[in-house]
Amino acid sequence: MNSMNRIKTLFQEKKHNILSVFCTAGYPELNSIVLILEALQENGVDMVEIGMPFSDPTADGPVIQYSNTIAINNGMMLKVLFEQLKDIRKTVHIPLVLMGYINPALQYGMDNFLKDAQMCGIDGVIIPDLPMYEYEAFYKKKFEQYNLQNIFLVTPQTNEERIHKIDALSDAFIYIVSSNAITGGNSDIAATQKQYFQRIKNMSLKNPTVIGFGIKDKTTFDTACEYSNGAIIGSAFVQAIDGSKELKNDIQQFIQSII
Repeated sequence: MNSMNRIKTLFQEKKHNILSVFCTAGYPELNSIVLILEALQENGVDMVEIGMPFSDPTADGPVIQYSNTIAINNGMMLKVLFEQLKDIRKTVHIPLVLMGYINPALQYGMDNFLKDAQMCGIDGVIIPDLPMYEYEAFYKKKFEQYNLQNIFLVTPQTNEERIHKIDALSDAFIYIVSSNAITGGNSDIAATQKQYFQRIKNMSLKNPTVIGFGIKDKTTFDTACEYSNGAIIGSAFVQAIDGSKELKNDIQQFIQSII
């Protein structure tokens, strides 16, 4: 099944409470990723974002920064990740999205990056620091050539005109950043955030939306899902498997606490 279909099929078949989980490649161990993906799928997770470690992850909070450092020290890099994922589609059938900063992709070579991602069966890419105009001018055709979805982020600062533009350029889902904070914030979802979610919901965008940043437990997941098609849990999951010696068990326990 091609990538467009995997993400589209998910959102067609399941309109609500889509659970996406973020994990950092190469963490907690260099070779953890396949086991993690299989365990997440087994426990009912709908989609996974695989974080590509980078030495300077500016949008990320301390938990994900820490996981980046461990992963890089473990020897994780894109070449290693693609090698680890080359047979992933034999066992994992849920949508997989790569998330990371543009620098590693540029160093790897954008064409090689997109080609290798497609060969592994990756469905989409989230690059928070890839400007929309650059994507349109230089990369849109390449993404389409390799049948990869580029997924944009919307923040409370994004104006309506730009949100509509993002909606027009998107063909998968739109990632709604819950606040201007870094990932892994501790507070519950505030009233101002709910107003922002409602404002986007009222725009009746053509693409489904998924809320991320600060979603950490059943309460925040359920609240986010009232305003969108689903939510992404990152830092809380990364923390749950920190130093884990029983990955399958720890993943099962964590996911069962959410759904």
